[in-house]
Amino acid sequence: MTEAGLGNKRYAGVREWIGLAVLALPALLVSVDLSVMILALPHISADLGADSAQQLWIMDIYGFMLSGFLITMGSLGDRIGRRKLLLVGGVAFAAASLLAAFSEHAEMLIAARALLGIAGATVAPSTLALISNMFHDHKQRSLAIGIWMMCSMGGMALGPVIGGMMLNHLWWGSVFLLAVPVMLILVLTGPFLLPEYRHPASGRLDLGSVLLSLLAILSAIYGLKEMAKQGLQIVPLLLLLAGIVFGAVFVARQRRLAVPLLDMRLFANRGFSSALAGMFGITLTGAVMLFIGQYLQFVRGMSPFEAGLHMLPGVIASMAGMLLSPLIARRIRPARLIGTGLLLSALGCLLLTQAGTQAGLAFLVIGFIGFNLGSSPLPSLSSDLVVGSVSPEKAGSAAAMLQTSGEFAFALGIAVFGSIGTAVYRNQVASAIPADLPDSAIQASRDSLAGAVSAANGLPEGAYTELVNGAREAFISGMHAVALSSGVIILGIIVLVATQLRHLRPIGEKSANQADRMQEA
Repeated sequence: MTEAGLGNKRYAGVREWIGLAVLALPALLVSVDLSVMILALPHISADLGADSAQQLWIMDIYGFMLSGFLITMGSLGDRIGRRKLLLVGGVAFAAASLLAAFSEHAEMLIAARALLGIAGATVAPSTLALISNMFHDHKQRSLAIGIWMMCSMGGMALGPVIGGMMLNHLWWGSVFLLAVPVMLILVLTGPFLLPEYRHPASGRLDLGSVLLSLLAILSAIYGLKEMAKQGLQIVPLLLLLAGIVFGAVFVARQRRLAVPLLDMRLFANRGFSSALAGMFGITLTGAVMLFIGQYLQFVRGMSPFEAGLHMLPGVIASMAGMLLSPLIARRIRPARLIGTGLLLSALGCLLLTQAGTQAGLAFLVIGFIGFNLGSSPLPSLSSDLVVGSVSPEKAGSAAAMLQTSGEFAFALGIAVFGSIGTAVYRNQVASAIPADLPDSAIQASRDSLAGAVSAANGLPEGAYTELVNGAREAFISGMHAVALSSGVIILGIIVLVATQLRHLRPIGEKSANQADRMQEA
């Protein structure tokens, strides 16, 4: 692994740490925008009259565009300048946020959300790559990336909490206005606090590669999302297959190009590929959070805001773990810290299986804390491994690959774990559905817990209780299956980390065989 800061004395000063705050705020904001719509959508639908299809596009188009353009924007930043691209993206994000906040109809909001996604794709790879330019000392860089990662991943969980507070007092458009002051700070201070960096021999952007990457990513992620909603239907499967085919053509094209959009030789680096695989695996398990949110609302009867507050301790644990992990990893080997943390995360999954319809709320909250705290060293340290294991001119592409794989993993996790939870739910809820219900109500009850609760309204008290209680028990069984499956994946990641990253020494540690270790990866 190339450790850029080992052995040199170029320590970051006050300017760089203030610059890190300027970079962390947009990363937090982009993550918040991914999840804040969970609460805002009902208000938007009522005000703009959005139908069910439009609601889905309002929710999904941001994530589609964000994931689709990450690789392109990461490579573009390496070519034209990372700071320049970040500042242009900041202006575009603020403008699109204003457009979204004051949208007059659903189509206008969908277009604004698409622009937000494209602009947001400039933030993650540019900020993470710029951190590698600002912090040359390995200890400082790992801590800086840990802080950035804390904001980037914490924002998604904080979105419902922040959105709930704002929607209690303001109109739905206010959730988009959060971006304006943050991006204004970035644009005004960025030229003075952030360094500029561009690849000196980057070449022109290959438009064929851009098109292939968009077709591969958008087709695959859309197919995975539709599989999560519809199950194994022919159209989602064809979309996923098309994404795989476009991806294969994209990879083949990159191998032929002298200056590729994505350098496939990055995967030959053991630190890079192992850290990326570990991140992919742990992001897969992120679907657990969605089941916990539904449990708190539909089983425990909490409002979205109350549910967010019950999940907040787990979010705080995750953010604290990401902040402290780079400091602890100065004392012990990263593989040991990550492996020990993942054991705690697996134990958290086991505790989640103790939550029931009437009891076990404390187990769920504690289990979610353990799940998040234990998994936090992996993303915090892996981000440093991914960016720090490549040369500076490839940092943008490496950062984009890290973020893109995360988007894929989260979509795949929802599809796979959603299918597991749904299969268990449908198998168990069948015996609780009254036979004399209309076909539409029977289908709704089989589809989801929310559908069963809706179908039960208007039934006699005895039938209502039987259906709702049966659906809740079935949902909990599905959630338990998802938690156990996540625990198994986490145990597999422990094996990967123990075998592939055991050679890494504590962060910043110098040794006689330092040169050999730098060549090893």
